Amino acid sequence: MTTIAVTHRALIQRINRRLLKEQKELGTSRYNVKAFKDLGRYYIVDLKQNAVTQTNIDIEDLGRVMGLLKPYERLEAL
Repeated sequence: MTTIAVTHRALIQRINRRLLKEQKELGTSRYNVKAFKDLGRYYIVDLKQNAVTQTNIDIEDLGRVMGLLKPYERLEAL
C-alpha cells in the first residue's frame, strides 16, 4: 500500500479546525524556551478557561485518534 506524507503544518491545521469546535487550540512551544520543558513541543489550550489542559501531545497519535489521519497517510519526518 502506498502511503502519503502529511506535513506537520497540515496536520496541525486539521487538528486546530477540529479543536476549534470545542473552543480549544493546539499550541506549539519552541525548543529553546522554558515552556518546552514544562509543556512539551505540543499542548492543548482551552480557550474558554484560558488554561492548558493537556501537555506533551504526540500530534500523529492525536490525529489518528481524532480520525484526521487516514490509514494510508503518515506524518512527514522532520
